[in-house]
Amino acid sequence: MADIARSFVAARAQGVSLPDFPGRIPDDLLTAYRVQDLAIAQWHDQLVGWKVGFIAAAKRDESGDDRLLGPIFAGGLLHAAGTSTGFPVFGGGFAAVEAEYVLRLLVDAPRDKTDWTRDQAGALPATLHMGVEIASSPLATINVLGPRVVVSDFGNNNGLILGEEIPDWQSMSDDQLTCQTFIEGELVGSGGATTLPGGLRAAFAFALSRSARRGRRLRAGDLIATGNATGIHDIVAGQSACISFTGFGDISCHALDAAQVAGDVSGKEKT
Repeated sequence: MADIARSFVAARAQGVSLPDFPGRIPDDLLTAYRVQDLAIAQWHDQLVGWKVGFIAAAKRDESGDDRLLGPIFAGGLLHAAGTSTGFPVFGGGFAAVEAEYVLRLLVDAPRDKTDWTRDQAGALPATLHMGVEIASSPLATINVLGPRVVVSDFGNNNGLILGEEIPDWQSMSDDQLTCQTFIEGELVGSGGATTLPGGLRAAFAFALSRSARRGRRLRAGDLIATGNATGIHDIVAGQSACISFTGFGDISCHALDAAQVAGDVSGKEKT
């Protein structure tokens, strides 16, 4: 497991791709989370939140989980600006953008509570924001190989673009939250909070429950990207995207080559 974690961490640090999964694929999700924990320990950055991804029924294991988690780090947290926000993707790996509704906790989750219902999660004080997940991995086949591989490599996450707050969200129904994704000016996906199975509160409940069971209780300030609201949309370095959140605003962004970004950072550190 340690070798798998080291391989993914090294590839991510250099911004390069991997030709194959670096070892034996974990037998179950719990083992995959142990790989993820080892990789988190090797990635010397502060955790600021988690992405939630859906697991199709045919790909679930005996854990019964219908979703999965991946870490979001401070270095990958970008704030949407008035202009386009650049984000890194792995050339030769997997790269996509996902429209996200992002929750920010205002309080610590209660101690020793490991099971959350949709309604309990919805009542926990939190703000809701527009967002874009940078879904990118050094491994091109990550989604094809399935959730155990996705979990092993940081949940196929390479950052989050955080947008403005959506006010008074707890008084809204999910069908009031709609959005569209455009790449290079072309509409590639439409949806919203109802696209998420059970809605965004169900995704929030999963994040609270699975985090607590992992010994990673969610805390005030943590961000939860609740899942792709318009689909998973492939993108390559040089392309631009715009996610439009109906009635609340847009996030414009563009993909950069992760290897080039890593090289720029390395060069700055040497000066």
